[in-house]
Amino acid sequence: MKISHIPIIEITPDSREWPELLNQLKDPPKQLYYRGTWDAALFEKSLAVVGSRRMTGYGQRVLEMLIPSLVAEGVTIISGFMYGVDTKAHQECLDCGGKTVAVLGGGLDVLYPPENEKLYEQIVGAHCLIISEYPPDQQPQLWTFPRRNRIVAGLSSLGVLIIEAGEKSGSLITAELARKLKKPVFAVPGPITSSACAGTNKLIKEGRAKMVLNTGDIVSSQGLPLRTQEEALKNPAESNILDLLAAEPLTTDEIAHKLSLNIIEISQILTIMAIKNTIEEENGKYYVI
Repeated sequence: MKISHIPIIEITPDSREWPELLNQLKDPPKQLYYRGTWDAALFEKSLAVVGSRRMTGYGQRVLEMLIPSLVAEGVTIISGFMYGVDTKAHQECLDCGGKTVAVLGGGLDVLYPPENEKLYEQIVGAHCLIISEYPPDQQPQLWTFPRRNRIVAGLSSLGVLIIEAGEKSGSLITAELARKLKKPVFAVPGPITSSACAGTNKLIKEGRAKMVLNTGDIVSSQGLPLRTQEEALKNPAESNILDLLAAEPLTTDEIAHKLSLNIIEISQILTIMAIKNTIEEENGKYYVI
């Protein structure tokens, strides 16, 4: 891998960085290895997002709807770096300028799945975290993934959100682990004709998960108020954009040019601001609400 030169740091329960959330586990890891930037604040408002490796178009649209608004609320997205929902959750979070933590089922020097090399680099480059309890050269095995799930559940302060899961999905293991830790379990309902949603629908039907239709169902359930506009605008770039739009409606290109910023970065910020209902887009131009 291109990032093999980036150092791997090991921490133990005696380390200053050790996340206290993991001490709630019956069998916490004896050590953690990580690449990236360790920041305890990542876990203060964190949500595990898990689901099917065979994500459908419906699951993709759900993530594209929920992740940006979760990022706008300052939520760190934790997932397992696998195909499908995991990968989409990490990627969508990064695309929105958010923070994400990937927990691997193998060592940090074993890229699995190999298709996620670019995502691995993006996570480290965005000052986020890639974590494993296994030695760097440990190959992932069938038994390592369920073990990984307890760390995913353990690191989530807000609970676990399940998006698409069949009746025998490994994501249901993570849901049960969260329940044993007395953490909330959230599930997005899906079409009753879809086998990919049979597990999530069953969790909701049996009262083992709270049905989620929007971000407020998650954040407000924890007694955490949705951010006010003043709190949401602590980002100087957002304030600068509002100042520009107060004078006249502008396109994305025009805003990027006036602020001398990358158009991709501006697009991410505009998406977040639209979710916060501070601006709206009409005919290609943005207006202050």
